[in-house]
Amino acid sequence: MHYGFIGLGNLGGKLAQRLIGAGLDLTVFDLDDTQVQRLVSQGAQRAASTVALAGSVDHVITCLPSPEISSAVLTEVLDNMRQGSSLIEMSTISRDDALRFAAMAEAAEIGFLELPVTGGVHLAARGELTLLAGGPEGLLELHRPALNAMGNTLFHMGPVGAASLIKVITNMLAFIHLQACGEALMLAARGGLDLGDSWRAIAASSGTSFVHETEGQLILNGSYDIGFTMDLALKDLSFAKQFAEELGVPLELASATFARFETARQAYGGASQSPKIVKLLEDALDTPLRAPGFPAALS
Repeated sequence: MHYGFIGLGNLGGKLAQRLIGAGLDLTVFDLDDTQVQRLVSQGAQRAASTVALAGSVDHVITCLPSPEISSAVLTEVLDNMRQGSSLIEMSTISRDDALRFAAMAEAAEIGFLELPVTGGVHLAARGELTLLAGGPEGLLELHRPALNAMGNTLFHMGPVGAASLIKVITNMLAFIHLQACGEALMLAARGGLDLGDSWRAIAASSGTSFVHETEGQLILNGSYDIGFTMDLALKDLSFAKQFAEELGVPLELASATFARFETARQAYGGASQSPKIVKLLEDALDTPLRAPGFPAALS
């Protein structure tokens, strides 16, 4: 099948690479032509616009930074897609957005699958992401070769909207863990412990987490470069707050973490890397959390 991929950012570009590597026919579009050219050099075809892409492929995949951009792109492409084709939305969106997008697709006689992912950009490059699907089982089977190229674990969470909820939950936990990771490392630093040994001890203990084992290394290096911004973190945490209000669930830890991210965005800017939330504590105590031998980026 011939896929079109719209949105070649930190995550989308890696996912598109996986599809090319699996030998799938791929046409790409992004406003950043540098990203388009990079993938064209690897075997993708270039589309002049989202509309041109939609009319030239069997199925469309989108991976975009906000629900507003996703909505605008869907409005452009749905009327130009072939009847019976499908749209796979991989952006992190709210459940209401997912349901609205599915209704738009149904009106255009286009299948719709929500497919947010989790694991980070470094796992996307290796095809080791976890995929969280919401939509008809038949669409999962139709696109299984492409899904297998992009990730190695797939959960069918239920109908459209279910994947959006679990994606927001996983991200909420990751951000809480990130705040906790920084506080734990600071306790070790102020207590005179070797931070490298402390990181390894935590990683081998009941207190470890995926975030400690990945983003913790980037904190100790000082790059903080996880490929995920403060703005994106706050967007995802705002979705968690919306779900909590709808479902009547108090989120004390998530609310405190949201406030901390807002402070970090004010201090370092929305485009700064999300692990810089820990830098607030480093700056406040004038205690950099650094240790030798840790990478600037995950591979």
